[in-house]
Amino acid sequence: MSDQKFDVIFIGAGPAGYVGAIRAAQLGLKVACVDAFTGKDGKQALGGTCLNVGCIPSKALLDSSKQFYNIAHNLPVHGITVDGAKVDLTTFIGRKDKIVKQFTGGIGQLFKANKVTPFYGKGKLLKGNQVEITAQDGSKQTISATNVVLASGSVPIELPFAKFDGKHIVDNAGALDFTEVPKRLGVIGAGVIGLELGSVWRRLGAEVTVLEAMPDFLGAADADIAKIAFKEFTKLGLNIKMGAKLSKAEVKKDGVHLVYADKDGEQSLVVDKLLVAVGRRAYTDGLLADDTGVKLDERGRIVVDEHNHTGVDGVWAIGDAVRGPMLAHKGSEEGVAVAEWIAGKAGHVNFDTIPWVIYTEPEIAWAGKTEKQLKEEGVPYKVGTFPFAAIGRAVAMNEAFGQVKMLAHAETDRILGVHMVGPGVSELIAECVVAMEFKGSSEDLARIVHAHPTLSEAVHEAALSVDKRAIHKGN
Repeated sequence: MSDQKFDVIFIGAGPAGYVGAIRAAQLGLKVACVDAFTGKDGKQALGGTCLNVGCIPSKALLDSSKQFYNIAHNLPVHGITVDGAKVDLTTFIGRKDKIVKQFTGGIGQLFKANKVTPFYGKGKLLKGNQVEITAQDGSKQTISATNVVLASGSVPIELPFAKFDGKHIVDNAGALDFTEVPKRLGVIGAGVIGLELGSVWRRLGAEVTVLEAMPDFLGAADADIAKIAFKEFTKLGLNIKMGAKLSKAEVKKDGVHLVYADKDGEQSLVVDKLLVAVGRRAYTDGLLADDTGVKLDERGRIVVDEHNHTGVDGVWAIGDAVRGPMLAHKGSEEGVAVAEWIAGKAGHVNFDTIPWVIYTEPEIAWAGKTEKQLKEEGVPYKVGTFPFAAIGRAVAMNEAFGQVKMLAHAETDRILGVHMVGPGVSELIAECVVAMEFKGSSEDLARIVHAHPTLSEAVHEAALSVDKRAIHKGN
């Protein structure tokens, strides 16, 4: 029997679930949100992986490590010298924890303000749109709703020969809480997580070696942007080995002993800590009773249609647990869209204009098609590029590296993709996403006045460059 009845129940309080729950409540629906994440204090911590051990804490550490790195590497060129700078890791990690606590607590306040009822425990979908909630102490209760939205998120992929022990071999969460700077840090996977967290500890003095099994660096990014980024990361001191396939990781007294193979054969490496960041998988363990009718694909993701409906009456799924990029903002927009569809309104998520960002130094951001994709699809295109080295604001900031690359249709001039590496590009990409969402052309951006001196002038000049009209470089 159900104890309580709702209009909508969200299972998962990450960026997909909590945002969807708030939007559903705004639309006048009676909403519950079930989540089992536990914070460092042992209490329920809303926000999922992103707020607790992902997006937010990693950005806090990235910023803190950048401040320290700047003291030795960027301030001297400004005529500023600081002697004896050191890092207090207790404060360093404590600042991150404080920020996490602020935001997870903020979601609780938003739930209260919007009359969303939170439940603490692991949610399981039962037949008939009932949700069984198992609390930490093992006690169970059942609630029901007209609609249930599955937003269970994702978890790190664990390698069978390099299992997480939380001390020597860690996932993203463990790499956020080192009690000392490792002398030697190994990172398996040159993706977003590996590069971001590798950058944090490199800036603090760790020797960082990144092993990536794939032959191409950042294969999802535009090749020109990836090439520039690789060069800059190498300058930072990240030792990135491509085509390096790990086969063994053994913890011994003197560190973690790794065996991997590359183009030159079998290699060995000893590190003090090993971060395994080879990707994430949909977290659907224990989520579904056998008779719900909800289907999973070959990768364990929940099968949904273009409206995120599972095909089972009143059951939807969003975020990392379904197809599409595992990005917090993608999940949030799906949450909003599903809430609006349930309420009889028109939800909308355009997968073609979802921005991607890697918050390294320099940052990497893109939206739309890469040049390789356009070639493979036979789409006629033209290219415009502009380097930050020719942008006054970037030079004044001592961050004059990277470029903006714009791809537009050769016949219609519609913007098909924009790719960036450089200072502040996580913010600059938004302008391009707006232009693309409104089916804008490179000419549109070329004719818009951009303030001087700003980093955004790189976007302006790249748009001009598409038709060989850039002012501050040769065409």
